Amino acid sequence: MLDLSGAVIPPPVPFTAPEESLASVSLSEVLSALSHALDLTEGQPPGHTLRSCAIGMRLAEEAGLDDEARSALYYALLLKDAGCSSNAERFATLFGSADQVVKYRMKFTDWHQRTRLALRTAATVGLGQPVWTRARQFVRIARTEDMTRDLIRIRCDRGAGIALQLGFPAATADSIRSLDEHWCGLGYPEGRRAEEIPLLSRISNLAQCVEIFYTRHGRAAALRMARQRRGSWFDPRLVNLLLGWEGDAAWWEALGGSEVLAHVVAAEPRDHRRVVDGDGLDAVAQAFAEIVDAKSPFTFRHSTNVAAYACAVAEELGMDPAAGRTLRRAGLLHDVGKLGTSSRILEKAGPLTPEERREMELHPRYTWEILDRVGAFRGFARMAALHHEKLDGSGYPWGVGADELEPGARILAVADIYEALTADRPYRSGMSPEVALGIIRRDAGPRLCADAVAGLEACVRQGRL
Repeated sequence: MLDLSGAVIPPPVPFTAPEESLASVSLSEVLSALSHALDLTEGQPPGHTLRSCAIGMRLAEEAGLDDEARSALYYALLLKDAGCSSNAERFATLFGSADQVVKYRMKFTDWHQRTRLALRTAATVGLGQPVWTRARQFVRIARTEDMTRDLIRIRCDRGAGIALQLGFPAATADSIRSLDEHWCGLGYPEGRRAEEIPLLSRISNLAQCVEIFYTRHGRAAALRMARQRRGSWFDPRLVNLLLGWEGDAAWWEALGGSEVLAHVVAAEPRDHRRVVDGDGLDAVAQAFAEIVDAKSPFTFRHSTNVAAYACAVAEELGMDPAAGRTLRRAGLLHDVGKLGTSSRILEKAGPLTPEERREMELHPRYTWEILDRVGAFRGFARMAALHHEKLDGSGYPWGVGADELEPGARILAVADIYEALTADRPYRSGMSPEVALGIIRRDAGPRLCADAVAGLEACVRQGRL
């Protein structure tokens, strides 16, 4: 489980995955494990996506969906929050609070009850700010036309696009696109109602809402919420199925248990199980890199660029192609832990406070903990997580030194710094390659690998970056 408490976590130990284990990998296992990154984006407790999937698949079975429809739903549930990073910056800007906190708190509000919605909004804007600042933030939200519709459209359209990018059917994408439509027609983004809403979306919406209330308040509260919103948010027939589980204590207990991942992987329809090869894993890594980079307009293509720069340097230094491919995946996913960092910190134009700095420096830990869950990615989880470490032990979050930094991690550190220096940031414009190389060159030897720096310089001179 991800440790968000701030407790000291030792640096990851080296791990080498057997090469044959990557020949064919269950896609459900990969996406189920990576779903914890999406939970971070939404501010949800670890396992939210998995528990939502378990609820949704039981509903689908009892509703009589065939295997093809259940397969489409299964992956829609695992990817339902794939677009959530796309609206994170706007959430943070509009509410003046950490985007994950806003998203989590607003999930418990019935949007149809305007007074309660206004009160919850007022209690969530400008957290930690003076009263007058919070008041101005609230007024700004009140005057923003179609705010909720636009925020949800961004999320749902992007999530649907990710599903199509990964090769899932239109039914999966459509389910994600209409995830927040409500039975009564007051949902978003299109205001569809009743049978106009895809059945898979109706199941997913009910499943995720039940999970949120169940995890926070327990079974009785989750079922009470479903009853109250029956016929407004939710398809009455699906709610009736759900209420039939009220006495199934063993099932609810298993839902909150530690074996939910195994349960979800086993729930994939047997005749529609998907496996991926190396190219498929590359596609998953690329998709999640785009999810990470969508969190901030200032990190657009950051992960993709870092991966490309690192691979160019590795090739210059003579790294073999197989190791280069692993390095590329590590580069694509090195910042996946930033999905747990508030956009208010990522977008801040001025210097970070000590508390903000501590939060920012947690993201490599999250990267390790997320990637270490994915069997196919465990071999490079450590490499990806060490991208802010330095040879002299002055890096973060573990302060490991040269003896513990493998070549790939050394190359990633240099590639990450070069990309960050040459890209625009909230507090400055991007530097020219010459200026960026001058800064990096000063740290070659004591803090950064001299070979990696020399490789970077060669690639820049040759026009390969």
